[in-house]
This record gives sequence, C-alpha cells and structure tokens, in this order.
Amino acid sequence: MKEPVLVVMAAGMGSRYGGLKQIDPVGDNGEIIIDFSLYDAVHAGFKKVVFLIKRDIEADFKEIIGNRMSKIVDVRYAYQELDALPKGCAVPAVRKKPWGTAHAVLCCRDQIDAPFAVINSDDYYGREAFRLIYNYLAHMENPMSPHYAMIGYQLENTLTENGHVARGVCSVSPNGYLSDIHERTHIERRNGGAAYTEDDGKTWVMIPKGSTVSMNLWGFSEAILGEIENGFSDFWKNEVSVNPEKAEYFLPSVVDAQLKAGTADVRVLHTPDRWYGVTYRKDKPVVVEAMRRLKAEGFYPADLWEETK
Repeated sequence: MKEPVLVVMAAGMGSRYGGLKQIDPVGDNGEIIIDFSLYDAVHAGFKKVVFLIKRDIEADFKEIIGNRMSKIVDVRYAYQELDALPKGCAVPAVRKKPWGTAHAVLCCRDQIDAPFAVINSDDYYGREAFRLIYNYLAHMENPMSPHYAMIGYQLENTLTENGHVARGVCSVSPNGYLSDIHERTHIERRNGGAAYTEDDGKTWVMIPKGSTVSMNLWGFSEAILGEIENGFSDFWKNEVSVNPEKAEYFLPSVVDAQLKAGTADVRVLHTPDRWYGVTYRKDKPVVVEAMRRLKAEGFYPADLWEETK
C-alpha cells in the first residue's frame, strides 16, 4: 500500500490581503494557520504533501512555507491554471475566476499516486482530524475503490461570532455513512443555536444542535480523479454554458452525484475538535488566543519547526 498523500489547496493564499507575505500570523513565532495543520498532518503520519498554488505566488510560497516543509516531508507542487481543462473545453472570454474545488483537485492529478486527503490552507482542523483521516487512508485495501471518508464536525464547533459562514450540513446514516450533504451558504448563531437563511434573512430555519457539518476535509481513493474529469463535461454543458463567468465545479457536488447514483460511499469520521479560521478580521484574536493556549498547554511546542532551522 502506498503512503497516503496530503493535498493542500493553497492557490488562494495571499488574495485576501493582497499578497502572500501579508497573510496574518496567528502564532507567537510568526506561524500562520497552515503551519499548525501541517504540523498535525506530519505527526499523524503524512510523508508527502502536494501544494496546489498559483504560479504568481510560487516564489513567496516556497520562501515562507515550501522550502521549510521540504526538510521534513516529500513536497510536490501543482498549479491551478484557468486553461488546465479536459479535452474539448476552452476558457470563455469573460472567465477570470478559478473553476472551483473539484477542478483544483484535478489540477493535482499528476502528483497523486495514492489515496489522498484534501484540506484548505486557511482552516485549522485539529489534530484528531488528521489522525482519523490518515488512519482511514493508510488502511484502504484498494486504492482505486470508490470508498471515501469525510471528517465530520459538530456545527457548534465551526461557527464564528462575527458574521455568517457557509457549511455543508450532513445527514449521516445509523451505520456512519454520509447520506447527503446540503450546502448552506448563510449560517449564523441565532436564539442560542444556529440557523440558516436562503432569502437574505427574511426567513430562518433552525439547524438541530449537534448537527454534523463538513469543513471540506476529505479522504479519497484515486477513483475520485476519474469521476471529477468525467463529470467536468456535464458541468461544462449544463452550467458553464449558462453562466460562463461564475459557474463553479465543487468537490462536494462530485461526491453527492456519486452518492445519488449509488456508485460510492463516504464514511463519516467524527472529531470533537474545534475548527478555527479567519473568515472575518475580527476572528483573528480568537484564533491567536486559541493557538497561544494550545502552546501553553503543551499541545504544540513553542517553536513548531525548530528541527528545520
């Protein structure tokens, strides 16, 4: 069995604040969120990391993250490019934005040779999440079988106090498999719980306490790559033709299509960890305090990467 691969979607790094070097540190030694995720991933067992980046941030990315990590794990790079499309597709003249998370994973195809996990670069997932997903992938009997996994979080552990968030609210079967996933793009804390709106706040629907949500930490066999590529042509015909400027091809949509067709299953691995992220500027002090506390409790060393210096 080949060693599991970690795919880090980092093509958007730097865009929020105008350049990679302006990404705000959240650790007292200048660490950014991805440092803590990579530390947890390495200690869970991952030995190969594929960074999906844009070519225009390559030099900064290697200086700040990549070169340091290459002293610890096998580091590879893939590039998210607008014209990296399946045969028969071409970039519409009005298109400027990337094609979405499924296309991002497809851009990594040449660097993936084993079961793999996918994470966002700007989310803190917690140590247990990486342990769970690594163990699942490391014990996958057939690297080409359509058996996947998803880390499930309690909704309450993923909310911000400073605005709304988008989450995939999941239905999980009694035997622990994903039944379906509904993307809710506007969830807020309300009335002591959480609720979503689909009409700009005119009406709200409460979400049951303890609901499982996806934070897009997935574990896949290599089979998903073929599904993504095959599904792109339908996305192209049905969605790009209607909305060439903004249509996006999302990873959960590929998974959901397979679930509905009965051609794949997704094991939900529950974690008690709290998610952290800087969705809004006001979130940063919360993340900084959380990382400080975790270091003070000995959960992380004072200097995460002392061995690389």
